[in-house]
Amino acid sequence: MQELNQQKIFWHSRRGMLELDLLLVPFSTDVFPQLSHLDQMLYRDFLSEEDQDIFAWLMRRQEPSEERFNRIIDKILAHSANDN
Repeated sequence: MQELNQQKIFWHSRRGMLELDLLLVPFSTDVFPQLSHLDQMLYRDFLSEEDQDIFAWLMRRQEPSEERFNRIIDKILAHSANDN
């Protein structure tokens, strides 16, 4: 099983776009460590997508390029809603 470096995930979560940083950085520090290995891999794959796509998906303006991303998007948005 591939080991995911949490520090690397944290840095990949920092996108340089404030709106994304406010959602992804807290998720990477608060939730990522407790995710199943499968969901951690999914989040890693999600982070490889383009910023404008991730933003549109998180704002629910577009459907993700892959249906599997919906699961991680739901988790990110749920964490954000619970954090506010």
